[in-house]
Amino acid sequence: MQIHLSGIQQSYGAQTLFQGLDLTIPSGSLFTLLGPSGCGKTTLLRMLAGFVRPDHGKVLFGQKEMTQVPVHKRNVGMVFQDYALFPDRSVLENVSYGLLARGQSRTQARGPALDMLARVGLKDKADALPSALSGGQRQRVAMARALVIKPDLLLLDEPLSALDAKLRTDLREMLRDLQQEAGITTVFVTHDQEEALSVSDYIAVMDRGCVRQVGTPEQIYRCPDNSFVADFVGGANLIELQEELGQAADGCRRFRTAGCIVRIQSAGRFSEQTMLAVRPETLSVDALRPLDEGDIAARIESVDYRGPSTAYQLRTEFGFLKAVVWNTGAVQSWERGDAVVLRVPESALLVERT
Repeated sequence: MQIHLSGIQQSYGAQTLFQGLDLTIPSGSLFTLLGPSGCGKTTLLRMLAGFVRPDHGKVLFGQKEMTQVPVHKRNVGMVFQDYALFPDRSVLENVSYGLLARGQSRTQARGPALDMLARVGLKDKADALPSALSGGQRQRVAMARALVIKPDLLLLDEPLSALDAKLRTDLREMLRDLQQEAGITTVFVTHDQEEALSVSDYIAVMDRGCVRQVGTPEQIYRCPDNSFVADFVGGANLIELQEELGQAADGCRRFRTAGCIVRIQSAGRFSEQTMLAVRPETLSVDALRPLDEGDIAARIESVDYRGPSTAYQLRTEFGFLKAVVWNTGAVQSWERGDAVVLRVPESALLVERT
């Protein structure tokens, strides 16, 4: 079922959160609202659930307007960060709750609830209380409860943020498998860019009540529309451009920055508001040599060893840059204080300042 929000306006006192927001969520997709705290993503999720009603605008489920429809009349499943399980009821009773609320008897609800528990690997915990479960197991119970009612829309409000890194990885794989198997339109809220890139069909990057870009994970990462998206998703280096110097013989465009001349292949429009976005993993870190176009002299300020990769913070004459280097046997490692040369790739992008 496709979800469409049209002309959404929402204010809290004198503060305006949404001003004419439009968003379409394709049927059957896992659609992520990604952004920093306070950007409006959870409010938007609660609006889809029916807990919040917009001051103006429409919420459509398929062709049906749902803007004024109360929560209990929307066939929506929700999973929360804090699980929201009934502590005095068994796992089976928690999963059965939505079915009982929809008029099924305990006998009717038992079979589907046990089947769903089996799908999340917890059938053997059916009689346990939530207090006897780990955090990851409780979240699987919450997922089972949301899915057993066969919702038209599944809403996930940062469901994995309270878990450790290994559990988050395991559960997001399970979540993705369950969502694809059921084919349910799903809206996932997170501030974790890695999580969003990993699980999503589409991502809407939000900032201060505005949707800055919508696209597939690859589109968002490889082709950010603006400086906010480039920085928030992947932490791109943003370099001020002073002027365009024309085209080189090989077709690359040449730009002057405060510290060097760069050559790129981007076809983007250049203006006073244009910046150069360079992903940290695309910057090469080399030994000192005479500088050529695209080279930047730098000194290593900090080294962050991460196992398969090492992240460097580097000082240049026009500010700090970040580089991430994969730790293969052929790559030289560097120490704090080393003087090096950075090479800006021709794949760097032009983005608008936001």
